[in-house]
Amino acid sequence: MTPYVPGESPVHRCPAGAKIFAMIAVGTVLFALPRLDMAAVLALATLGLTGLLYRLAGIPGRLALAQLRPLAWILAVLVLVQLALDGWLAGLLVASRLASLVLLAGLVTLTTRSADLIEALQRGLVWLKPLGVNPAKAGLAIALTLRFIPVLAAITAEVREAQQARGLERSLVALTVPVVVRMLKMSDDIAAAIDARSYDPDRSGH
Repeated sequence: MTPYVPGESPVHRCPAGAKIFAMIAVGTVLFALPRLDMAAVLALATLGLTGLLYRLAGIPGRLALAQLRPLAWILAVLVLVQLALDGWLAGLLVASRLASLVLLAGLVTLTTRSADLIEALQRGLVWLKPLGVNPAKAGLAIALTLRFIPVLAAITAEVREAQQARGLERSLVALTVPVVVRMLKMSDDIAAAIDARSYDPDRSGH
């Protein structure tokens, strides 16, 4: 699974900083509205708009759905709980909010190069420098976290399919251990690649 999908769409050409800011702003508004009905309508509208942006960016539908597939069972549980406690509108709101945020985050990573993402995060976090936070290190950490989300989803899906073939689909340990081992190995590979390129976040952060 490729985290970045090359393209020349308006979404691809949009500055990385603007996309990150828009994602944060939308997420804030989605959770700030006090009225349940208005929040639900806005969340559904955001979900629809995000779908249009995926099409505008030329992102295949299977990649869009892949952002949500690992969260399907979490969404189902949250919706059922909200339905039981607060009714169908609350369940719809929870599902649409979470789906919107996941899809927006996926759209940012799928249409933004890693270098552009890290640079934008470094610029956006420069105000933390007087507090002792290195913007370069913080930007790299956030960028790698965003990149790991779709990769983790792909690894989990692969391991689940392999365990189902062995009849171990009901074993949480059989699923978790291989995923953790593969993610740790990938972390080591990424660290080695960063060292091989002599990347110095302390130097780039000044």
